[in-house]
Amino acid sequence: MTFTGSDISVGTLFSFVIVLTIVEMYFSYSHDKKLYTKKDTWTNIYLMVCAILVNLTMKFATFYLLNYFYDFRLFEIHNPWVYWIVLVLAQDLLYWFLHTVGHNVRFFWAMHVTHHSSEHFNLTTGFRSTVFEPFYRVFFYLPLAFMGFNAMDIMFAYLITQIYGNLVHTRTVGKLHPVFEYIFVTPSHHRVHHACNIRYLDKNMGMVLILWDRMFGTFQEELPEDEIKYGLTTPPEDKGAFNIIFHEFLALSKDVKKAPAFSDKLKYIFNPPGWSHDGSTQIAKKMQKELLEVEKESHYIGNSVKTFS
Repeated sequence: MTFTGSDISVGTLFSFVIVLTIVEMYFSYSHDKKLYTKKDTWTNIYLMVCAILVNLTMKFATFYLLNYFYDFRLFEIHNPWVYWIVLVLAQDLLYWFLHTVGHNVRFFWAMHVTHHSSEHFNLTTGFRSTVFEPFYRVFFYLPLAFMGFNAMDIMFAYLITQIYGNLVHTRTVGKLHPVFEYIFVTPSHHRVHHACNIRYLDKNMGMVLILWDRMFGTFQEELPEDEIKYGLTTPPEDKGAFNIIFHEFLALSKDVKKAPAFSDKLKYIFNPPGWSHDGSTQIAKKMQKELLEVEKESHYIGNSVKTFS
């Protein structure tokens, strides 16, 4: 077996993430920060292993599809600096779109929800991967092949940006320099993304650049007056790893069955999470609109956590 430069680079960076995780664990326990719990951490590791196995299973199919459509590329970029800059920027934008779909189409949310199910936020939360994402992720990245980027480079760029995405899962780092906060995804931005507060739902979708969220209206700053609560608006009672993966599929199935019309069944599948045919539950945008109206009338910004039964 031979190892490429890409393999060595990814291995080195992933090892760096592991070392940082151990350091953060030590910091948490030595200062009694309670950032980690044993059960939650082991669940994160178990889900990471599941995701790795699915990724390995889909690796050849992903490479084959990207390589196949590369033959139909519309143009090529020959300057290596321009090539890699455009690849990373385009890949990051397509990830923003992939991530946004994962939050706004309930079928995809049923898979992505695994990543948001922890009520803790630390570097191992980044390991709590969307287990089934490798089955459909490649279709969001096909435009890169048409743009003249080869399969290996696309996959390598994704791994590098994914490692950066892991590093922002931390409460240990506060807000960074305003210029960095304006351009890049930071721990502060990603804490917002993992919150179940109404104000913070479906915000800050970027992996590396927060500019996409600023451009497309999905940016939300972390506010000290709205303290973050992590997890889901409706946390599953069973915290077992199997239920963490499949609980939203089960809930979706129940909603589809009770829908009175076929069109309602389709809406449960393709509308945003929270949509209901009888209005018994609401989507995030509607709740956020109501929250802003209440705050506008009262001239007060307070905690916006809401739990559904």
